[in-house]
Amino acid sequence: MSLIKRYAALWLMALSLPLAAEITITVGAYNYPSIALIDDQGALRGLAGDVLAELNQRQSDYHFVFQETAPKRRYMDFEQRRYDVILFESPSWSWQAYRHYATRPFLSDQELYVALAKPERDESFFDDLQSRALVAIFGFHYGFAGNNPDDIKLTERFNIDLSHSHRRNLELILADRPAAAEVAVVSRSFLASFKAQRPEDYARLLVSERVDQHHDLAAIVHPEAPVTAETLESMIDLLVADGTFAKLAAQYGIPLHNGTEHGH
Repeated sequence: MSLIKRYAALWLMALSLPLAAEITITVGAYNYPSIALIDDQGALRGLAGDVLAELNQRQSDYHFVFQETAPKRRYMDFEQRRYDVILFESPSWSWQAYRHYATRPFLSDQELYVALAKPERDESFFDDLQSRALVAIFGFHYGFAGNNPDDIKLTERFNIDLSHSHRRNLELILADRPAAAEVAVVSRSFLASFKAQRPEDYARLLVSERVDQHHDLAAIVHPEAPVTAETLESMIDLLVADGTFAKLAAQYGIPLHNGTEHGH
């Protein structure tokens, strides 16, 4: 065989070899405005969706795909390996009971109390939450309830209506139906988005100065996931370093964790 033919044969063999496949990373998410929003077509929107799109666009070692879960089910789904990673959770939200690794925090947020503004109402309206009709979110951790997300325990201790939507809860407050809803517990980031979209309605709300809880939000990684927490952290840090992460978070009014804007 001539040298040219030999090189041609080797080249054809090289072309026939499979390229290194991307490693699929399954990312769990549930409706957690404005961190994660699942639209009517089942697609992931919000900051988590934007971050996944950036990660997929910027590298080819890993391919991140979305897997829907639910606030109450997310721990069981994680333990059963229905997903590998969940973005922007507080490690203190019951994750201590499950094997996991966490990146450093990238975001910070707070839960605030919200009522309908009336002339006679001030901050003292939020002093005795057990006497109020509350609206909150299924499966979420709240400071006033000792961070216990058990909806049965919540309904036993408080006059509380649980839903899956901050927006729905604020609509109940704005409807001025005190028997159904006097105080909603809403994240500061969602309130910022609501204010930008509906400033007239936001002006009708009394928002507490006190904070129900403060949480620092990291990525949670399963120990058997095909990506490590360190690798995922370094990938997100690339978005931080060039300002992309701060720009994406600002679109949703989500505060950055101290140091995130400029890296560690």
